[in-house]
Amino acid sequence: MKALAAATQAGYPVVMVDSLTHFWKGADGTLDQVEKFAKQKFGGNTFAGWGPAGDLQNEMIEALMTYSGHVVVTMRASEKWALERGSTPVSKGIQAEQRKGIEFEFGVAAEMNTANQLRFIKARCPAFRGLELDRPDGNRDIAKPYLDWLRAGAKEIDSAVWVDAAGSATATPDSLLALYREIEAASALATPLMHPETGQPTSLGDYIRGRAAALKAG
Repeated sequence: MKALAAATQAGYPVVMVDSLTHFWKGADGTLDQVEKFAKQKFGGNTFAGWGPAGDLQNEMIEALMTYSGHVVVTMRASEKWALERGSTPVSKGIQAEQRKGIEFEFGVAAEMNTANQLRFIKARCPAFRGLELDRPDGNRDIAKPYLDWLRAGAKEIDSAVWVDAAGSATATPDSLLALYREIEAASALATPLMHPETGQPTSLGDYIRGRAAALKAG
């Protein structure tokens, strides 16, 4: 989340995460955090450890989803097997090694098998719906149709406009409340940024709340 805030400040139009699996099961990933919280705060109760660890996972996903540029994420995958007719293992496809269902958070999601066959499992872009590609060309088969669709009318959000409005010398508690509601309606409160005054990572929603509190106190 700190890296996303720094990337926002630097104006990076694209962020690539390779791979998001490490946030889940790597060193200090979500699964490690569950165990740490369980030991430090809940007397070894792993179930209770999922509360704060799950909050960290959710905050990370919100930060990715509200980033002001494009986000590309890779995840490792493992093959799913199930026993049929009592003892025959049958492959049921592959599963991302991250929180269950996380791939459906993104606008476009696809899975690739060991034979380099790509299958789209979710797509807001109509060109990808139900599409399967054998050894796809990334530029021709994926980037171009997606870019064409975006240029055809997808709405772009410039979070810098909101940050400038929140930090304006003419801002009032009422105007900040209206701004907060506008950003909330756009599902962008978790947009990561570096605080204009402290230089510390924060979110757009927290920055506006802090500005409003300071104005009211002053």
